[in-house]
Amino acid sequence: MQMLRAIAKAIDTVSRGLNRVALGGAILAVLVMVCAVGYQVVARYIFFSPPPWTEEIARYAMIWAGLLGASAAFRAHADPTLFPQMQRLGGGTGMVLALGRAVGVLLFAAPVLYFSVFGTGMNPMRGFIMRSYDKSTGVTDVSLLFVAGAVPLVFCLIVVHLLADLAMRAASLPTNRWSSNESKEI
Repeated sequence: MQMLRAIAKAIDTVSRGLNRVALGGAILAVLVMVCAVGYQVVARYIFFSPPPWTEEIARYAMIWAGLLGASAAFRAHADPTLFPQMQRLGGGTGMVLALGRAVGVLLFAAPVLYFSVFGTGMNPMRGFIMRSYDKSTGVTDVSLLFVAGAVPLVFCLIVVHLLADLAMRAASLPTNRWSSNESKEI
């Protein structure tokens, strides 16, 4: 049991660290979005000459902010749930319900991650990531890989958070709900 607790705490530590990075990235993306939109408003209504790149930058920052925020919400159990009471259950019943949630999450995440890397015939060149690599955004001429890469990255984060939650439950340790200590660490 001690080894299981040590492994669970190690996985949770990795999950917590990745969550901090994700939250920092989400905050940065929101700031970029606000600055880009603010600049566009000033340029449009004061200088009557809005730059075309601000809308594109704001859109991509919003994608990153939303997806990184979603992974943080998943870790904190703040994501939309049909039965929020089930997350508070401990013991065998809580573990069975957590495993059911894990199956649902993995049924959704596995195809997204698979097709992010592989396309038809298990060809990595036809996967979502590589198809985005040689395409560029309309105005800023940045590779769409930097935009599309958010999807598989966030799904990897969600899977790590899921594994941490399951390991902590299996070791009978408190799960990853927002505590006053964790919110102070961010």
